[in-house]
Amino acid sequence: MSKIGKKPIRIPQGVEVQIQPGRVMVRGPHGTLECPYQTEFVSIEVVEGEVVVTRKAERAPFRARHGLYRSLIANMVRGVTEKWQKELEIQGLGYRARAEGKALVMELGYSHPVRYEIPDGIEFSVPDPNRIVVRGIDNRLVGQVAADIRAFQPPEPYRGTGIRYRGEEIIRKAGKLGAKA
Repeated sequence: MSKIGKKPIRIPQGVEVQIQPGRVMVRGPHGTLECPYQTEFVSIEVVEGEVVVTRKAERAPFRARHGLYRSLIANMVRGVTEKWQKELEIQGLGYRARAEGKALVMELGYSHPVRYEIPDGIEFSVPDPNRIVVRGIDNRLVGQVAADIRAFQPPEPYRGTGIRYRGEEIIRKAGKLGAKA
């Protein structure tokens, strides 16, 4: 039995989980999330304040989806109760970011500022010019937006400049070692 899949998901106070054939909907204080699932692989039900995911057979595709759907539902429950958050740091001389309405404007060493329109369902803040905080209830969307922002100027291994996740360690490389003095 899957270690992840067999753990039931406790439904916190103020969260409502509705299960329809092929669809799970989670409603909470911060919003509503919905996720499709394949009914031929797993069955999902609410039992005594917990969501229980069980697989219908012991073959590999069934086992794979068992843990997957349990994790997706657990992420949805956590997202509607406490929002997901990713923090990004900008490092480099003259590199900075600022908020302009629903857009993020970054100066990253290019000849022009980079403008990124934040999608619906995502909140962001720029507490200081070198830090960006991305928040939302959908874990996948928060991660994708953070990855999109990071992709504008990924961390550079020689000088260490660029956009990185907070706490991410960049392995620095030595410069040219074969040059004669």
